[in-house]
Amino acid sequence: MKKFLLLLTMSVFAAVLAACGGGSEGEEGGETAENEEGDGTISIAASPSPHAEILEEAATILEEEGIELDISIVNDYTTPNRLLADEEVDANFFQHTPYLNTESESHGYELASAGNVHIEPMAVYSQDYDSLEDIPDGSTILVSNNPAEEGRFLSFFVNAGLIEIEEGINIEDATFDDITENPKNLEFNNETAPEMLVQMYENNEAPAVIINSNFALDGGLNPQEDSIALEDSESPYANLVAVREGDEDRDDIKKLMEVLQGDQIRQFIEENYDGAVIPAE
Repeated sequence: MKKFLLLLTMSVFAAVLAACGGGSEGEEGGETAENEEGDGTISIAASPSPHAEILEEAATILEEEGIELDISIVNDYTTPNRLLADEEVDANFFQHTPYLNTESESHGYELASAGNVHIEPMAVYSQDYDSLEDIPDGSTILVSNNPAEEGRFLSFFVNAGLIEIEEGINIEDATFDDITENPKNLEFNNETAPEMLVQMYENNEAPAVIINSNFALDGGLNPQEDSIALEDSESPYANLVAVREGDEDRDDIKKLMEVLQGDQIRQFIEENYDGAVIPAE
């Protein structure tokens, strides 16, 4: 499956770049998303793993309903929402609600969630230490440059009793500025794009690295087996399918969500990801 996705990524990437470059209305990307009522094809931008893999499975089910999925693989966190807002695709599948809200506010996107699909438990990885408590004083923790997830990064260390945040602030809303107690003087370096963190972990560039599970899986890591700390199924960061506001009521989008939230896809997730990906409730 991964070899197939890699080949697909290479073939689709040129099309994505053309879409980002503001192609004419006659180009394939623009034509696909023009029919707001749906024309039997849903174009959707997705991260490679597990999102595109889940969509490939869903595509076989949707074919029986007369709906084709046109899947474009995009391995970053900024392009998919831009493609969706610019009507180059009908939907995207890569993000959770806090990130969607942050992107919409920052860029003025009028996007909405069509529904949750799965949770990818985020994890902490280390080449040298077996637990968060073992990380030495003054260590730097590498995290992504996604400001919508600062509270998520901090939750590992709050739950381990290693830091405290300002009283009254929900952990989902917390930022690094809300740290009030940090006896181990841990530092959080948030200057790295999320897709680069696996490489930095492999190069042992920090005592610990926090990596989103989609990039961990794509890089050959198993969050259940290779991490030193892992989110549980209570994580509020369920991955969703995003559409332009109003399109969540399209019949074909509703059918897509019925399939993605249905028993067949739930079983596919449970059988293929060994707990590294969990169906959303």
